[in-house]
Amino acid sequence: MPADSAVTSQSSPPATRPPSPAPQSPAAGGRWPATAGGGPADDALSPAGTTDDALLPIEGGLRVVVTSVASDAHTWNLVFLQLALEEAGHHVVNLGACVPDELLVEQCRRQRPDLVVVSTVNGHGFHDGTRLIRRIRATADLTGIPVVIGGKLGITGPGGAATRDQLRAAGFDGVFEDGAGIAALHGYTRELSASGRR
Repeated sequence: MPADSAVTSQSSPPATRPPSPAPQSPAAGGRWPATAGGGPADDALSPAGTTDDALLPIEGGLRVVVTSVASDAHTWNLVFLQLALEEAGHHVVNLGACVPDELLVEQCRRQRPDLVVVSTVNGHGFHDGTRLIRRIRATADLTGIPVVIGGKLGITGPGGAATRDQLRAAGFDGVFEDGAGIAALHGYTRELSASGRR
């Protein structure tokens, strides 16, 4: 290559990302250690020096639990929802994938969230969601907690009004089928915040 066509660069080498923290596991007694960046850390949700398991309220934001159904191992949708909700000013606890019904009920009783968002993309959301919401509504102190579900709720694609009506009749406060987009959930959270149903 001729010298006059050579490109020289004085730029610094590309920045390197710091190594990711090692995955955490429950400490003795089944409690997660406190973390500074979200995740399944019970202690990180309480003010320093307290033992209160309730989520910390955020000025103007909701306390939200994001979860999947027991049969769904996908996580990308949960991370997407967590980031979108946090960017909107909400405090989010992401329970992750394959969450057993009983674990979600237990966490709702401990965390006392303003909203539970159930996301599923494996096509079994209608059946798993129906079972899950019946379990939640059968728990006396969770009958009034707002719970919504969204994603791929059936293996043949969106089921339309019939699917939404059946899931609402089972106990969900909102149903967002595949293709509804994040704007629909943001609209719901705005209405919930404005209603004071917290």
